[in-house]
Amino acid sequence: MKLTVDEHSPTPPFEQLRLQVLEAVRTGAVAPGDKLPTVRRLAGELGLAPNTVARAYRELEQGEVIETRGRLGSFIAATGDPTRRQAQRAAAEFAERMRALGLATDDALALVSAALGIRP
Repeated sequence: MKLTVDEHSPTPPFEQLRLQVLEAVRTGAVAPGDKLPTVRRLAGELGLAPNTVARAYRELEQGEVIETRGRLGSFIAATGDPTRRQAQRAAAEFAERMRALGLATDDALALVSAALGIRP
């Protein structure tokens, strides 16, 4: 996996890195257990401050995309696609809440469609 940063992008560098790692996980370009470069090495390669790379790694770890194993480094987590897992959890919570409110399925789906900007 080759990580890059576009210095002309309005997206902050840490977010560019986070999104690239997440996309690599989603597409299967990296596999669970694959090791990431160290913070210092990646910062040096990209000409970034180590804190910028560390922030991207922290956010990826909080999102369960990567796991840090102390001195061994950071690795792609073995828990599957965290985005899909979090989306499934959110959908289940939404469905449970709609049932608790007594909302009909069609009405709940209409709310989701509207929230996603999908017009019937």
